[in-house]
Amino acid sequence: MAFLKTLFLHPPSFEGFDGGAGSRYQARREIRSFWYPTWLAQPATLVPGARLVDAPPDGLTLDDVLPLAAAYELAVLHTSTPSFPHDVKVAEALKAKNPGLTIGFVGAHVAVHAEASLRASPAIDFVARNEFDLTIKEVAEGRPLSSVLGLSYRNGGIRHMPDRPILEDMDALPYVVDVYRRDLTVEHYVIGYLLHPYVSLYTGRGCRSKCTFCLWPQTVGGHRYRTRSVAHVLGEIERARRLFPQVKEYFFDDDTFTDDLPRAEAIARGLGRLGVTWSCNAKATVPYETLRVLRDNGLRLLLVGYESGSQAILNTVRKGVRVDVARRFTRDARALGIRIHGTFIVGLPGETRATIEDTIRYACELDPHTIQVSIAAPYPGTTLYRQARENGWLAGGGLLDAAGVQKSALSYPHLPDTEIVAAVERFYRRFYFRPGKMSALALEMLRDWATMRRRLREGREFLDFLARRSRDAER
Repeated sequence: MAFLKTLFLHPPSFEGFDGGAGSRYQARREIRSFWYPTWLAQPATLVPGARLVDAPPDGLTLDDVLPLAAAYELAVLHTSTPSFPHDVKVAEALKAKNPGLTIGFVGAHVAVHAEASLRASPAIDFVARNEFDLTIKEVAEGRPLSSVLGLSYRNGGIRHMPDRPILEDMDALPYVVDVYRRDLTVEHYVIGYLLHPYVSLYTGRGCRSKCTFCLWPQTVGGHRYRTRSVAHVLGEIERARRLFPQVKEYFFDDDTFTDDLPRAEAIARGLGRLGVTWSCNAKATVPYETLRVLRDNGLRLLLVGYESGSQAILNTVRKGVRVDVARRFTRDARALGIRIHGTFIVGLPGETRATIEDTIRYACELDPHTIQVSIAAPYPGTTLYRQARENGWLAGGGLLDAAGVQKSALSYPHLPDTEIVAAVERFYRRFYFRPGKMSALALEMLRDWATMRRRLREGREFLDFLARRSRDAER
């Protein structure tokens, strides 16, 4: 079968913008960081002869990618709510360069706002809704758009095809690491708390948790954890080791890798036999016995969404975690020598000045190795977005500032958006500028020259970020 010559593109955007097909918060970070564009790489595995271009980590501008338009028949662009207006301009420029180029958009934003996205510009020929791997494959096969499930497209007006059934056989999807090797430069992907270079991939889709703010399960992945077989996951890691001998760590980016504990343990034991270092997303409920199995088989770090130190807020957002259980989990992980990168959110429903202080103290008490503090982001398609509209919490002006950095789209009568933004800087300063934490990080740098160089660079970027936040708060 002949396929259309297909370009998968994460468009150029703000300098340092990490908004690709794998990023949960599309924004410029506190330090330079980029996730792999896995949601684009996966359909690219299904289209022979395709090419994946990830512009932001490669430092590519619109002028750099524009010449590609003439070489392709189909371009698939990943977009997000914050980047959509800019991505539309990229599509229009590609279409002007090659009027015969068929352009489709994918991502959570167009899954939720299919018709509005198409109406935004005639340069967009179609959008693929929800889980779009097989949808894009069929378009690339040259099938009539009127026969492709999960598609919304132009046909005089706008036509919406029926939804595509959710993918059940996850082993049917080829390994993404082959596309990484062909099209990406792994050294360009950096996450501050992961060893460098790293590779990230998914072993399953969906999340059993019902967090009101979380984008992917509510728009694309669903709330049922659909998984690849243990053998399939281990096969891809074995292949990745051959393709990328320089990689120091593998990260499993499933929303909650520990949703299925027996499976997580089985994968861990296989990874232990392979002798690889790995990390994953986890909920702060994993029992000690499982943590020990994971640690004994190469686990180095867990990325844990603590979100808030207020149990009332955790209940409101349906986090499904108790703070006392999270405390015990954290003690267990520390006792086993497992590092934790803890993520927290300020500005969730129910947030007050007092709960922000509670969460800062909670984070200092838990004392994970590193933290990320995000601003509550009401993405379209989430329960949080619906609640914000119904209650008049939307501050207006979008999710990012002019530099691509997160700002608060939420504002409450008792807690305005300016205070939510200011709390981020205060949170970081209170956590990192403690003598014990600064000493621990300094000691870590002294043990390894490469770590020292990296941490010094990240430290400069982080201080610049705090200074910018401080200036913004004063305006």
